[in-house]
Order: sequence, then structure tokens, then C-alpha cells
Amino acid sequence: MLTDETGSASLEFITVGLILLVPLVYLILAMSVLQGGAFAVEGAARQAARVYVLAPSTADAEARAERAVLVGLADYGIDADAAEVSITCAGGGACLSRRSVVTVTVRVQVALPFVPGVLTQSHGGSIPLQASATQTVSRFWHEG
Repeated sequence: MLTDETGSASLEFITVGLILLVPLVYLILAMSVLQGGAFAVEGAARQAARVYVLAPSTADAEARAERAVLVGLADYGIDADAAEVSITCAGGGACLSRRSVVTVTVRVQVALPFVPGVLTQSHGGSIPLQASATQTVSRFWHEG
């Protein structure tokens, strides 16, 4: 009879441990990538809105907002070329007029770790993230 089970506990522990440990490690990696992406888009949108409303002209505002998004996403290792940035204005005619409200929205696709590039290109292995930030132009703002 096979009643001798010497050494099988360690084999069972290793097998069950790997079956449970590998998905847990992947989950931690995936959540950390997504959290970093969320911090990146939120920070980029917030900084872009801030620099936009403080700029002296519309041309400078757009250039500064674009640069803020590039830096904000690069800090977290996200390719800024794939980001979509939209700037909307409310509360009056031009975006940079006193007390107008400027909203900057940043959208990116964050690739999950260890997902093949074929799936990432078709957005099958990536998660869309979006953040918006709103700032009001100062009532003391003037052009130039």
C-alpha cells in the first residue's frame, strides 16, 4: 500500500503556493501600474489647468499646458504621444478672459504588465484612464 507520504507536504506546499502566489504578484503589479497611471493623468491635468490660466496669452497658455502634460506623464513613464488632451472653456468669450473657467482633460491608455504588444496595440491589453481639472482665470488677469 501507498501509506508512506514522506516528503509530499513540501511538494504540495510548493505547488499550491505557486498557484496562489503567481496571480497575487501579477495583481499587485497590475494595480501598481494602474495607480501610477491614475496619478500621472490626474497630476498632468491639474498642472496643465494651472499653467493655462496663469499664462499671459492664449498661445503661451497652450504651449505651457502641453509642456505640463508632457512632464507630468513622463514622470510616471507614460508615453505622452499617446495621450489625448482637450481644453474647454466656459464663462465668456475667450478662454483667457477674467473669471472664465478652463477645464483640461487628459486621457491615456495604460498597458498592463507582461501583456504582448499585439494586444496592447489593439487596446485589448490596456486600460483607459482619464482625469479632468478645472481652474478659474483670475479676475485680475490681463493680457501681456
